[in-house]
Parts: sequence; structure tokens; C-alpha cells
Amino acid sequence: MDFKTIEVLYEDIFKSYNNPFLSEHIKKIIELDVYLPYSSTFFCITNTQDLNFEYISKNMHACLGLDRHELKSKGMRFFWSRMHPEDIEMWLKALNDLMNYTLSSIAVEDRNNMTYTWNYRLRNGNDDYVNIVQNTTPLEFDKDNKPIIGLAHYTVLHHEIPTQVCATAKLLNDNKEYVTKFFNNYSQKLLTDGISNRERDIIRLLVLNKSSKEIAEKLSISPNTVDTHRRNILKKLNISSTGELVGMLKLNHNLI
Repeated sequence: MDFKTIEVLYEDIFKSYNNPFLSEHIKKIIELDVYLPYSSTFFCITNTQDLNFEYISKNMHACLGLDRHELKSKGMRFFWSRMHPEDIEMWLKALNDLMNYTLSSIAVEDRNNMTYTWNYRLRNGNDDYVNIVQNTTPLEFDKDNKPIIGLAHYTVLHHEIPTQVCATAKLLNDNKEYVTKFFNNYSQKLLTDGISNRERDIIRLLVLNKSSKEIAEKLSISPNTVDTHRRNILKKLNISSTGELVGMLKLNHNLI
């Protein structure tokens, strides 16, 4: 797939009809970057309408070995050119599905509380592919309430860590807990469509070593209901124990 085709598909996914401006709180985020420590993560303010980066944090170079100013001047097209060719089609499918789900299933008043996660492989400054987990929170919307400017956090993982291209949409509910609203694994159906979003939330908390009682409190359900979900999860995945499930998912953390 050539990069002109990628651009056309990407622009179609995020097609919009007005030009938003960056609000004052975005400027504050940029000012805070000076004080943030160096780590294996960096963030950008992305503009899917103009296909550019409004801002790239200082950690980007430490994480990827790429020139920060070159990335900002060349924009998303340059970033895409470094993506692993095998991941591009799945990545575009994931973005399209997330956008369609948001516009069709998430109420306008809830879209400020959404967060989206997906992953792919990217060629770093040494021309080695690394795994990128991207989490994006919308900051600005167009007149049709489509998210087009976002705060994107990138976590860089070693290339030997097994990953599969997945996409997740989560909603911050009234209890200030993220609830999975959409999930798809575009590489391999380890967690099949038979796993419900509620079961996926329980799996995520099990990986965090939460007990049935703790999970029940976080999800506002009874411990007995949690235990029923746990038994159903094991049966659906043909796994004999919760420990086996947790071990599998810790090696494939993007699946949840």
C-alpha cells in the first residue's frame, strides 16, 4: 500500500468541515513538558485534520532516536513512512472502526470522556522496529462532534515483546472508572468475539491482581457475579485456571 493511498484513507476516516483552534489548556500541557522526566514514553498533540503534530514532547528523541524538529515539520506522512508495512492495513482498519463506533454509538456529551488505544511497529532512528502503544484522548471536536485534535501518549516497547495489532475504546463513567466499550484484535483472535466487554473489564482487573471483591466494588456488581464471569471466561477460552489466563495476558497486554 503506497503512502498516498494511506493519506487518502486516513483523511477519509477523520474527514471534517471546520478548522478548530487549540485551547488554553493545551498550551499548559506544552509548558509542563519542560518539567517532565525522561522515560520510555512521550506525547504529541495530534491534528488529524491538517495531518500534523501541533506539539511533540522532548522525550520523543530519547524514545525513538528521531529528530523532533524533522518529525514536526514533515508531520504524519513522515511518521507513517516509518510504520511496519505489515501493520498499516490493520492500523487503518482499527482507526476506521474506532471512529465509526464513536460516531454511531457514543453520545455527543460522552465523547470528552473517551480514550482510545491501538498499537503498531515503528522504525526508530537506528532503523530497528520497536513496538508502539498509542493512547489518544480527544481534545477538540469539529462541528459534527468528530474528534480531530487529540493528546496522544506513546509507550515504546522492545521489539522482542510479542504484540498484536489491537484497538480499544474506553469510557470514563460516573464512578471515574474506565469501562471498555469497544475492542478488537486485528492480528489474532486470542480473545474472541464471544468475550463480552464486561468480561474484558474483569480480565483487565484480574491482570492487576484484583480480588473478586475488589473487582465487584470497582464495577459496582456483586462478588458472586464476578465469580460467574470468571468461570465463563475460563470456559470460553478453554483455560483451566485464572493464573493461566493472567500469565497469557501479561505476555500479550495489548489484548485487554
